[in-house]
Amino acid sequence: MTKTDDDVALEAALDPLVLALDIGSTATRGGVHDASGRRVHGLQHKVPHAFTVATDGTSVIDPDQVTAEVEQVLDAVTGNPRLATRIAGVAMDTFAASLIAVDRAGRALTPCLTYADSRSATAVTALREQLDEHAVQQRTGTRLHTSYHAPRLRWLAAAQPHVVAEAAHWWSLGEYIWARLIGHPLAGTSTVAWTGLLDRRTGELDAELLAAAGADRGQFSPPLDMTQPAPSAAPARRPALARATWFPVITDGFASNIGSGATDATVMTAATATSGALRVLLDGPADPLPFGLWNYRVDARRTLLGGAINDVGRAVSWAQGTLRLSPALANALTAPPSDATPLVLPYLTGERAPGWAGGARATFAGVSAATDADTLFRAVVEGVAMTYARVADELHPAAPQVVEVAAAGRVSNDQPEWLQILADVLGRPVTHVTRRRATQRGTALLALDVLAPDVRRAPRATGVTYEPRPVHADHYAERRARFAEMYDALVRA
Repeated sequence: MTKTDDDVALEAALDPLVLALDIGSTATRGGVHDASGRRVHGLQHKVPHAFTVATDGTSVIDPDQVTAEVEQVLDAVTGNPRLATRIAGVAMDTFAASLIAVDRAGRALTPCLTYADSRSATAVTALREQLDEHAVQQRTGTRLHTSYHAPRLRWLAAAQPHVVAEAAHWWSLGEYIWARLIGHPLAGTSTVAWTGLLDRRTGELDAELLAAAGADRGQFSPPLDMTQPAPSAAPARRPALARATWFPVITDGFASNIGSGATDATVMTAATATSGALRVLLDGPADPLPFGLWNYRVDARRTLLGGAINDVGRAVSWAQGTLRLSPALANALTAPPSDATPLVLPYLTGERAPGWAGGARATFAGVSAATDADTLFRAVVEGVAMTYARVADELHPAAPQVVEVAAAGRVSNDQPEWLQILADVLGRPVTHVTRRRATQRGTALLALDVLAPDVRRAPRATGVTYEPRPVHADHYAERRARFAEMYDALVRA
């Protein structure tokens, strides 16, 4: 275990300082980090929020609300006069695959569509009939799915043609916030890649997809690497940012890998926040790319290979809020696996990797009158673990050099017992990255690679490494086979 990246007092912090912002599914967070990557004690702030959802697949958030939240964070963490002008950079990550229609004056014409908005499902079907999805994926690294821009733009053209006619720009949430605050959208390469429109080899927008979406290249911001920040543009009321440069907005997935210590192809990150993912950072594109995965270009030389899972913390929170769980819940998670545990496909908001069934919904099998709340909670957790395993199976041939799984995020921190289940289902060791806000830390580290490349970084903080238990291998192999059968029946329905 290591705990060397604990908070540091401002007086002991190493310059230059970086202010890192992290806009997730449940909150806007931000804090100051020193040149070693440690959080500066007392200079952190969080503003909770939630997506607006509906049964038709709507999943949105007000971009002006989130912009105001960012301003609250900036005010809260820069108000200490002892900071002076030590902050040298401001960097931000956001949840990925967001979309806002913006007019010529920079005003939002739509709410921010989140990654979980699935109203464009019919447009996905139409695009799959029109285009060669395998060829699209090999170029862009992404499938045709409701999380990406091409189907969403097709859907908007039919559902809200007046919006499409008025739209001058198609921005992500981070671009919108930067444009409002500093006058420049500053889209990081990873942010543009998560639109599903960026060629993973050339870094150019894909002409065929643009045409199919009815969009113009000029409506999108150019992709920028972290080595291309903008000069200071701090308002006078935040003198602490007078010397700060502003970095292009990146995706939380890229930042999470860096903050978890997964900086090369030997470490795979299991992100366990509201949504989740398995990801590994590669030098260059994965070639060929497995059909169930994505491969995003994140800068001029690296790509991120993996698969996303919509419902991880969301599934856990749903179970916690719905079931009458006992105070002894941890015992249900640490108990040996049982054939009496129901089998759950935890697709509350649809599936992404590896099957990309956006319309999939949760399925419960084997629930009886004898199933208590704690057992059903374990069933949900096992179902989440098996969704990770489905991604891991596809990822292994493309990244066989992985020797460690690093698990980071709210679910792992709040329910560490589940990591033993994950290790058993994956059949490989899982190390718990205990540092909270690993994503925010990764955003700070990427900015520090530009601002302070020669300063030694503090190691990540880790807890227990959970080894897979061979005695349970056959049990989980059988359950995974049943899970696959249920999944096939679900997507055929």
